[in-house]
Amino acid sequence: MLTEPHHFTRRQALRTAANGFGMLGLAHLLGDHAAASVPQFAPRAKRVIYLFMSGGPSHVDLFDPKPRLITDQGKPLPFAKPKLERTRTGNLLPSPWTFQKHGQSGMEMSELMPHVATCADELCMIRSMVADNINHNGACLQMNTGEQAFSRPSMGAWLQYGLGSENHDLPGFVVISPAQPAQGAPLWSSSFLPANYQGTLVSDLKHPIANLGNDRFAPNQQRQELDLLKGLNQLHAASHVEDSRLEARIQSFELAFRMQMQAPEAFNVDSESEATKKLYGLDDPATETFARQCLMARRLSERGVRMVQVYHTVTAKRSSCQLWDQHGNLRTELPNNCAATDKPVAALIKDLKSRGLLEDTLIIWGGEFGRTPTAEGTNGREHHPFGFTMWMAGGGVKGGLTHGATDEFGWHATENRVHVHDLHATILHLMGIDHTKLTYRYSGRDYRLTDVSGEVVKALLA
Repeated sequence: MLTEPHHFTRRQALRTAANGFGMLGLAHLLGDHAAASVPQFAPRAKRVIYLFMSGGPSHVDLFDPKPRLITDQGKPLPFAKPKLERTRTGNLLPSPWTFQKHGQSGMEMSELMPHVATCADELCMIRSMVADNINHNGACLQMNTGEQAFSRPSMGAWLQYGLGSENHDLPGFVVISPAQPAQGAPLWSSSFLPANYQGTLVSDLKHPIANLGNDRFAPNQQRQELDLLKGLNQLHAASHVEDSRLEARIQSFELAFRMQMQAPEAFNVDSESEATKKLYGLDDPATETFARQCLMARRLSERGVRMVQVYHTVTAKRSSCQLWDQHGNLRTELPNNCAATDKPVAALIKDLKSRGLLEDTLIIWGGEFGRTPTAEGTNGREHHPFGFTMWMAGGGVKGGLTHGATDEFGWHATENRVHVHDLHATILHLMGIDHTKLTYRYSGRDYRLTDVSGEVVKALLA
């Protein structure tokens, strides 16, 4: 168990690391915030790409076919709805789109995802996800940080804290989001973890990192300038050991200096071959934005960035922070979202596989919840945390598996329920971390990503 590093001496760090936590995180406590640390046990994945569909994708229209909705179309739900409810939705609404089986696994998917369907045997489909919050803010916080209401470290920050980065010259946690989700920085913040573990936001896809070049000083002059600044900052920091922000600022200056060499090349999507650009859909206005995000994620991952989180927040049709939030216009907006993301996502899976990277890169796809099987108005669906679908690929999960189920209407998760805490515990396990031991003492309590619950879903492991 790690205790609060704000007050650590080198001796304290060594003693704490010996108390049951091994070497995990020790490099950070000794001052090398970018160094990779040794996992607790052999990891199945080395890095994570999290594709976050902001707003809540409709499971019954994409990945969880429900014939009963067709036979009972227009009828009321035949059981009482949970008390946790936002609006009074109407009667049962079947999906306007057809489903087919794909791959050797026979995994069923909607016609809206024809490209992802070609990767069916790589997907580990979880149809029994459960969350606790029915509103975007709380649900997004829980899915990204494990907590619904209060500021907590994001999953990417926990992974950086526990494992560090494989590349000393790039951020260990990068967030690619052209338009920020409504919840903003708390979704990738470090909260009470040292500030240097927060995500680095990339919002301008054409110019991802501003001011990388320095036309005034040569590298050796910049180095001298940074050394002087670092010395002055450390003198000031010595009297403010309780505040990690200054140390984070020092580290950010150092990282920015190193990034001048690697970052321009790492973020340069345009240097890819024409075949690769076409594979992702950079040549199509409908897919160009998300294609650039996914291709950037692949380039960063193969260069050792520990976690890349890709938020789908913009399409060629509409600029919004919660694109998958179809309270109305379901028949128009859901196909637009799928058209913008389906090809780039499938390309990411295939590209990683062709490069031998998929086996140790964990891809996660999903939003903060699903949508109701009942109608909101005549052409929409409400928020639905009681049973919904997410999927993973690569990184040690079982391809071609459909895990869990909702009831015949798609309302409740009834078989092999997977709570958000269980998902987080499983992700950490795949990265070689026991979720119960990745802790941080703050305000007199040991905190962790999974709070006080969560079980590894072993059935998902390859």
